[in-house]
Amino acid sequence: MKDKLTKTNTKSRQTDRKKRLIIGGVIAFLLAITPFLFYLYKYAPDNSKTWETSLFTFESKGFNNAQNYIHALFTKITFVIITALWFITAKHWWRWAILIPLIMFLFQLLGVINYQVSYMDEFDFWYSLPIIMPIVVFLIWISRELNKIIGDLDLKDEIEEELESYTKND
Repeated sequence: MKDKLTKTNTKSRQTDRKKRLIIGGVIAFLLAITPFLFYLYKYAPDNSKTWETSLFTFESKGFNNAQNYIHALFTKITFVIITALWFITAKHWWRWAILIPLIMFLFQLLGVINYQVSYMDEFDFWYSLPIIMPIVVFLIWISRELNKIIGDLDLKDEIEEELESYTKND
């Protein structure tokens, strides 16, 4: 019985570590690509209204050229990614305050995508609220689910350590 318990504990710990490693790896990957996204505009042509590659085509929309549009778009995307990751991974009570700049960045991103909007980079809370709320609710849900998973894994580790200490004493 003792051998089976130990094998089960070892296997579940390895699975828990794999889950944590995967979650941490995804977060690290997203953080690692943000500088590349931020400087992607340097590869766009500054004298053309379109940027065509084998993977995608960008139109300059309401901007002077494709480079200006890519710069505005990916600057906002970078800030949204970093702020969303910060909110999702933060465990402090003040993490809800992170939603304020996140909403602002999302509203600005929508302003870049919807080039006909004349108030780009201005923050109007009342206009952004109905647009951003579903996204904020989704981020809150993701954050709670991740915290539950991590909390469950921590509790499981504590229980297994305590059980091991009891089995070693016997």
